[in-house]
Amino acid sequence: MEGDFGGGGDIRFVRQGCAGVIVLDRPAALNSLTHSMVKAIGRALTAWQADDEVRVVLIKGEGRAFCAGGDILAIYEAGRAGRPPVGFFADEYRLNAAIARFSKPYVALIDGVVMGGGVGVSAHGSHRVMTEKTLFAMPEVGIGFFPDVGGSHLLSRLPGHYGMYLVLTGERIGQGEALGAGLATHAVDSTALAELADEIAETGDVDAALAARARDVPREKDGARLEAIARYFSPSTLEECVASLSQGAEEGDEFAAATLETIAKRSPTSLHVAFRQLRLGAALSMDECMRMEFRIVNRMLGNGDFYEGIRAAIVDKTKAPAWQPASLDAVDPAAIEAFFAPLPDGELEL
Repeated sequence: MEGDFGGGGDIRFVRQGCAGVIVLDRPAALNSLTHSMVKAIGRALTAWQADDEVRVVLIKGEGRAFCAGGDILAIYEAGRAGRPPVGFFADEYRLNAAIARFSKPYVALIDGVVMGGGVGVSAHGSHRVMTEKTLFAMPEVGIGFFPDVGGSHLLSRLPGHYGMYLVLTGERIGQGEALGAGLATHAVDSTALAELADEIAETGDVDAALAARARDVPREKDGARLEAIARYFSPSTLEECVASLSQGAEEGDEFAAATLETIAKRSPTSLHVAFRQLRLGAALSMDECMRMEFRIVNRMLGNGDFYEGIRAAIVDKTKAPAWQPASLDAVDPAAIEAFFAPLPDGELEL
């Protein structure tokens, strides 16, 4: 049975057995989220929370991606036209918070690319099922943005400072690494997903259906590499973190050298914002993180690095953004402080 919660032809809602199923259906755009899709998912969750016949929610994507993020080109074009889409982010962040507090099982079937906004509609639910086709990343600092959609809450809580590593590098990881880090709750073969979804919809017993199909998948990074990540990304300031990597590189650590080279390509402003965001987020609730991120995004949409990053990555595809300021030490601490200041027109209402 189909449900009509809006979203146009970019998203489908299906009632199957005792499950409410959300299907992201923009395969040509890697299921990137539009404003109407975000609002439609929010309406569906509100309805299904109150519907006793819906015992579980499933979300999946059509094609080779789960969801590659928000529709970043539309955001860029709106901002360049003088209409920064603050409303999109307000509704997206409300949705992220609603998923985190949703009281029924919320099962994300992640079979392909999951980045940015795709993480926001999957990682805050009770079950994150990833297949061997999964490619996870939070690459925002590479486009002059910041790891939003609840990244402050999710990534700050990964053990071994692994979230800070992912945020500052934009590293892409697969199924085993995501499982080991705690980003995935279960690893399942891609070929078993349809059967898994059918059984969950029929029985409502998510854990039993997953127990029959989940696999142990080893991490790609060994213990020594994880220890290095924990060491290099544990300092309490970004400057100390970079200094630690620099020292490691000087001592011949190839991982430190390569990581330092990667970080050097990211927006210095975004790196400062992301570092502070994660340090603060570790002590905040999900709702508090979303309010903090809304403060940041209001300022980020007026920051030149965001538009320069999108221009270089997507519009002109030069892959060579000219960041302003161009170096970490040239960034004014007061400018970073301003990203986190209370909003004069009021905070995000959740």
